[in-house]
Formats: sequence, structure tokens, C-alpha cells
Amino acid sequence: MAVAESMGRSLQQTSISTNIKERLDFSCAIFAADGSLIANAPHLPVHLGSMSFAVKYQADHLHELGQGSFKRGDVVLANHPSAGGSHLPDMTCITPVFAPDRDEIIFFTASRGHHADIGGILPGSMPPNSTNIFEEGAQIRSFKIVSEGVYDRDGLVRVLVDEPSKYAGCSGTRCFRDVESDLKAQIAANHKGIQLLNDLVEEWSLETVQTYMTHIRENAELSVRNLLRRVAAIQNATELHAIDYMDDGSPIELHITIDPQTGSAVFDFDGTGPEVCANHNCPTSVAYSAIIYALRCMVSEDIPLNQGCLAPIDVRIPQGSLLSPSDTAAVVGGNVLTSQRITDVVFRAFEAAAASQGDCNNLTFGTGGNDETGRLIEGFGYYETIAGGSGAIGTVAIQLARQRGWHVAASASKPNHDYMLSLGAHKVVDYGNPHWREQILEWMGQSCIASGD
Repeated sequence: MAVAESMGRSLQQTSISTNIKERLDFSCAIFAADGSLIANAPHLPVHLGSMSFAVKYQADHLHELGQGSFKRGDVVLANHPSAGGSHLPDMTCITPVFAPDRDEIIFFTASRGHHADIGGILPGSMPPNSTNIFEEGAQIRSFKIVSEGVYDRDGLVRVLVDEPSKYAGCSGTRCFRDVESDLKAQIAANHKGIQLLNDLVEEWSLETVQTYMTHIRENAELSVRNLLRRVAAIQNATELHAIDYMDDGSPIELHITIDPQTGSAVFDFDGTGPEVCANHNCPTSVAYSAIIYALRCMVSEDIPLNQGCLAPIDVRIPQGSLLSPSDTAAVVGGNVLTSQRITDVVFRAFEAAAASQGDCNNLTFGTGGNDETGRLIEGFGYYETIAGGSGAIGTVAIQLARQRGWHVAASASKPNHDYMLSLGAHKVVDYGNPHWREQILEWMGQSCIASGD
């Protein structure tokens, strides 16, 4: 954890963009040789759950993508959703960590940062009207930005400036210098992680470090298994279900089946709507980010978020759905909009929190881009996220209300009625009843508060 946090401090201090230096829209993490997440700094959850997909993708496919194999001094740049990316502005730098005495990869360090403009149809590279991924900017499945210690600036100009501008109405990055500078900051942060990992291995030995990293993941796995067993016992149910809708009516449906004996569960998104001709399609890696984030929130123990959290979970997502779109689908909004709604659906299934805003507001503006002759006019792009409200935690609300002497009405599924009553609710309304809101409001007229979903 301390290594990943040091990487993050290095990235913040050496970056120049508002997005990374001030908004802190970046994440740093350490991965095992197979690409599984070991430890991350407490940065952005939507990055951290999905970065493992990006590292695994490069570890498995680097050669067939024409990039050869990983060598000492290499850094790979990628952002495509099919390569474990979230949305295109989130660019990931991946660096292998080799054993000091042999050519064997023992870890990976990786950093992901949101870059304010990587091209596309509008400055800021967050167009609200994109309908395919080509309109959203540069798409990079795999590019060795550094090859055996040699920085490839010409190649970076090609993937960030030249290739995005080939599509109708699109431009390359409008401020190459800023993007390049922040990418160099990410490369430096990864190198900082390598230095610290090498120091750790030198002090304690590789075997000891890897053993404790295994313990960290096993502890996270056990914590999630205990959570699932506890939920099954409290709700007296092994089948959980929730559904919510995007603004266009697209459903996100989740069926959870818990095995109390093993503490494992199946998360099945069957019933989720199909890919849409808009930009709130959500890459599969981002759906996993939402799940791992929600599980970490519900675990009471103080554990670092890592791959162990997902070990007990079998995630099933229908191909071609909103959460598993095609390679050319527009996804720029899926990372910031749909990810929030998935989180709400998971929390609702567990009856852990009432629905939040379920959205992330986005503001983008800028200047520059290709003029009518195709000539690139340098400008800038700015992007900002604006947060909304969080959902109420029913158990806390009930306990606080009782301490103040209030009458409490709670909404819950039938299996959870006794649990809500045991917490102190005076009345529990079944939200399977289509008139549950009216019943709650009727009670609120009697000077009580409503808690729950």
C-alpha cells in the first residue's frame, strides 16, 4: 500500500494538468506477474477495479498485438475498453518489474490518469452526443511508449494526433504538450514504484514479499466470504435481486445467488438491456470496478482493495448488453454514468443503502481542433466531474432516529422485515408492494421518518 501511495504522490507532484494535479483523477497500483491486483492507493475506485483487466490484457496479448514481449525498461500505453480500459481519456501506463537476477517478471506497476483532451469530435474528449468510439478520441490497444528505456515521441504523436483525426469530424489531441507531460509523469510514477519494490525485495527477499502479498489477497477473500455468509444469515435468503433503469429506460438487472457454505456468490446481470446507440455503454471492466467497490464498502474489516475481493464472485454479463458492448460502441459516459447506477443496483440488492443520485455530472469545454482544411489548431480541453448525493444507510438512520425518540418507518424486502424491526423500526413496509411509498408517506404524516430503500 505504501508503495502505491508513493507512486500517487510522485504522479501528482510531477503532473501539470488540472485533471491530475488538482482534481486527482488518477490511480496507482501494484499487480502480480499474472496481472491480478495486489494493492492500490485509495484513489479512484472506477480505475482500480478495472486496471487489472488492462494489465492482464497486455500480459496475455502483447506479442500478438505486434509489440513483442515485455523487456526491461518497457512501458506500455493503452486506453481501449476492449484492452481493459474504462473510457478513452483514462490512459494507463503499465511497467513490468523484473527480478534483479534474471529476466522474469515478478510484478507490474501501473498508473491511470484522466487526460483532458485526447481528440474526438469535441474539446475535452467527453462528448455528450457521441454514438461510436471513434468520435471519442484516440484509441490505443497497445503501444510501447518506452521501449527498453527509449522514449518514442514520434509514435506518441502518431497515436494521439494523427490517427484520431482520420475520422470524419474528429480531431487529434488539442494540446499534445500537456498530455505528453502527464504521460511522462505516469511513467516516472511507475518507475518510483519499481524502485521501492526492488528495495522491499532486497530487504525482505522476493519469497517473503510474495508470500505476504498472497496473505493480503487471501485476507480480502475471506472478508468478502464472511460478508456473503452474514448477508445470507441476516436476510434469511440466498437469492437477492435488484433492478434500476438508465434515463432512456435501459434496465440494469442483477440476480445474486449466495452459497452460505462456501461464502461464494454468482452475480448474474441477465435481464440488463442491450447496447445502445449512445455513449453510456459500460465496459465490462468498469462493471467489475463497481462490484468490487460495493463489496469493499460493505466489508467491515479494514482491508486494502485487491483481487481477493472478487475471488468468491462469479460475474456473468450477457454479451452485447449495456455492460458488455461491442468494440466500436461509444463508452465515454458509461464510465461516469452507468458505473454509478451499477453501484446503486448492487447496494440495493444487498439492502445496504438507499439509491443515491446514481449519476456523475460532467462539464467539459475547450477550444482548438482541426479546421475546415484539416489543419490542427492547438487549443485546450477541460473536463470536470460534479458529484451528487449519496444514498442513506438504513441501519444508521434507524438507530439515530430512535436515539432522538422519533417513530421510524422502514421499507424492506419481506426476508428483511425482522431484521429492520430488530434495529428499532416501529413499522416495516414491504417495498414489493406497489403502494409502499404511499404507506411511508402516510406514516410520515404522523411525525416519523422514512428509512431504507
